Amino acid sequence: MVFGFLQNIGPWQLVLCLVVAFVLFGGAKKIPELAHSLGKAKNEFKKGLEEGERESKEEEEKAKQPEPAKELV
Repeated sequence: MVFGFLQNIGPWQLVLCLVVAFVLFGGAKKIPELAHSLGKAKNEFKKGLEEGERESKEEEEKAKQPEPAKELV
């Protein structure tokens, strides 16, 4: 069997092999670009979470306020 050695590789060894292969074949120049884009995505995700929490708090506050009395004509 050609790929029989793959049965003895754990998940961390596989990740390490993939990272090494990426550095060798993908180029070391791409890693900073990848890290930069991941950082931007993380910041956008945090902003979205904060905005969603703020909107939900505003909706809760509006629901707690009593409705104005209606005039009888």
